[in-house]
Amino acid sequence: MERRYFEQKKGRVEIIPMIDIMLFLLVFFIMITLQMIPDKGLNLQLPTSSEAQSLPRPHFTINIEKDGSVNVKGHHYDLDGLQQMLASDGDPGKTQITIAADKGVPFQDFIHVMDRCQKAGVSDIGIAAKTSG
Repeated sequence: MERRYFEQKKGRVEIIPMIDIMLFLLVFFIMITLQMIPDKGLNLQLPTSSEAQSLPRPHFTINIEKDGSVNVKGHHYDLDGLQQMLASDGDPGKTQITIAADKGVPFQDFIHVMDRCQKAGVSDIGIAAKTSG
C-alpha cells in the first residue's frame, strides 16, 4: 500500500467572493468618474482678475451671454424661471452657484441674476473670472 503524505486536492475557484469584489470595483469606478465629468459651460470671454482663485465645484453654473440670456446646464431661463428653478432645488440655502458672465455683458444684467439668486434663498454665490497673467 502506498502512503501519501501530501494529499492532492483539486483546485476550486470561489466565484461568489470574486463577483462581490468586481461589483464593488465597478461601483467605485462609476462614482469616481461621475465626479470627474466637468460641468458643460458656454465659451465666454471671462473678465480677468489678479486675485482669482479656484473654488470647489459649484452645484450650478449660471452663464450670462452677451445678449443677456441666462443659460444653466444647457437650458435657457428668464429671470423668473431661474428664480423658480433655484427655489425648487431642495434646500436653496445650501445650493452653490457660480455666475459666469461674458466681458460684454452689462453689469446691470449681472446684478439682476444675482438678485434673483438671493431672492430664491441662495447665499453661496461665486463669480467666475480668469487669472491674469
